[in-house]
Amino acid sequence: MPDLLAPLIDHFHARTPIRAGSLVVTLFGDAVVPRGGVLSLESLLAITRAFRIGDGVVRTALSRLVADNWFERWKLGRNSFYRLTDSGAAAFARATARIYGPPAPAWSGTFDLLVLDGAGDLRVELAGAGYGSLGPDLMIAAMPAAGAGEGMLRLAARPDDAVTARRLAARAWPVAEVAERYVRFDATFAAAGAAVAAHPPSGLDALVLRILLIHEYRRAVLKDPLLPADLLPEDWPGAAARDLCATIYRAVAPAAEAWLDANATTDSGPLPPPGPDFATRFAA
Repeated sequence: MPDLLAPLIDHFHARTPIRAGSLVVTLFGDAVVPRGGVLSLESLLAITRAFRIGDGVVRTALSRLVADNWFERWKLGRNSFYRLTDSGAAAFARATARIYGPPAPAWSGTFDLLVLDGAGDLRVELAGAGYGSLGPDLMIAAMPAAGAGEGMLRLAARPDDAVTARRLAARAWPVAEVAERYVRFDATFAAAGAAVAAHPPSGLDALVLRILLIHEYRRAVLKDPLLPADLLPEDWPGAAARDLCATIYRAVAPAAEAWLDANATTDSGPLPPPGPDFATRFAA
C-alpha cells in the first residue's frame, strides 16, 4: 500500500503552497465530526505526519483556522484540543450533504427563474442555494430551493426539448469546468480503485487514503451544482467519479475506523464511535 499512497501524497504536495489547513478541514469533516467533533492535537499530528506535513506547518494552519472562526481550541495539561465553531459546523453540514449524499432526484422538466429586480446583493446567497446565472438580474435553478427568492419576481420555464434544457444548464452553470475536475479525479484514483478491490489497506494507510480520496473528490463535488441527469451531458463523468469514490471509500472505511478507535483521542478519552449517519454515506 505505501507504493500506492506515495504518488497520491506526491500529488497532494504538487500544489504549492501546501494547503495544510484545507487538509485539516477535510480530516475533521470526514473522520472527526461523525465521532463527536473533538480531536487532540497529538492525534491530529500523528495523522498529518503520514501525509509528510511538518508539525510546525500544521500548528500554523490551525492557528489560522482558529483566527478565522472555523475552530475552537483549548488546553488540558500539555495537550491542545480542537473542535468546530457553530458556524464551522454549519458549513461542514452543508458540505457533508453534497459530498456523501445521494445523486440529484429526477427533474420535473421545469426551471425556476428569479428576476432579482435590484436585489443583486443576493446573488451569492442564491448561488449557494443551487441557482445558476443567466444574466446580471436573472437566476435559474433546476428546482426551487426552500426559502430562496421570497419577495422576488418568480417565473417557471419549461423548455420544449432536452437539447434546449441542457444548453440552458451549460450556460447557467460551469458544467464543462466541473466535468474536467471529475475527469482529473478519475485519473488520479483509478489505480487505487483497482488496488483496494484486491488488497484493502490497513491501519493508518487506510485513513490516509480515505482522507486523500475525499480531499480530492470535494474539489469537484463542491463546485458541482448537482443537477439532475436530464440536464447533464449523456457521458457525464460525475457519475463515474462518484462510483469510484464510493467504491474506494467503502473498501478502506473499516480499517480507517479501526485505526481511529485504537489511536485517536479527545479531551475525555478515546474518540467515540461514529453516529448512525456515518453508515449512510454513499448509500444510494
